[in-house]
Amino acid sequence: MKILSVNISSLREITRGGKKIQSGIFKQPVAGSVEVHRLGLEGDHQGNKKVHGGIYKAVYLYPAEYYDVWRDELEKPDLSFGDFGENLTTQGLREDEVCLGDRFRIGSAELAVTQPREPCATLSARMGLRDLPKRFRQSGRSGFYFSVMNEGSVSKGDSIECISKDENRVSVAEFNRVLNGESGIEEIIRRTCKINAVPEELKDKLLKQLDGRE
Repeated sequence: MKILSVNISSLREITRGGKKIQSGIFKQPVAGSVEVHRLGLEGDHQGNKKVHGGIYKAVYLYPAEYYDVWRDELEKPDLSFGDFGENLTTQGLREDEVCLGDRFRIGSAELAVTQPREPCATLSARMGLRDLPKRFRQSGRSGFYFSVMNEGSVSKGDSIECISKDENRVSVAEFNRVLNGESGIEEIIRRTCKINAVPEELKDKLLKQLDGRE
C-alpha cells in the first residue's frame, strides 16, 4: 500500500447551479513532502467549511485503481490524479477492505477512517456531468475521509501501514449501503454507532434513521 499522488488546491471560482462560488475541488499533484495538520494538508483549502474539511474530513483518500474505470465510464480519458478532489491518491486501499475506525500510518502521520465521501453538486460542476454525484454514490467507489490522530508529513511514494483495526468491523463498502438507503442495514447502523472515530453528528442522524425503521 502506498501513496501515488499528494494533491492540494487553492480556492478557485467555479459556477455551480448558475452561481459563482469559491471551491477547493481543483486538486493538483505536488512534489516533495507536505505537512499533515489536524485540519488537513498544508496549503490545501476548502470553500464551504460547513460541509468540507474540519476534524472529521481533514484528509480525503481516493483509490487510484478506479481511475481507469471512470475514464471509460465517463468517456474522459484525460482524468488525472486529484480530479475527484482527493488529497491522497493511493494504491492498495479499497472500500471493501478498510473499515470505519481503522487507523493507518501514512508517511509519518497517523490517521483514522471516519466516513465515506458523499459527493455534492460541486463535483458535478467540476466534471461537467449533472448526474455524476448519483453515479458516484451508487458505484460504491467513494473513497473515504480521515481524522488526523498524530500530525506528520506525506509525500508521493510513501508507504501506508494499518496500525489498528476497529473491533466493530464496519467496512466503508458496508456503510455505503447505508448511504444508498438499501434494505437490511439496521445492524450496520448499530455497529457504526459504536465506533469512536465516526462523528457524533453522523451517529445522531443514523440513530434517528434507525428509529424510523423499527
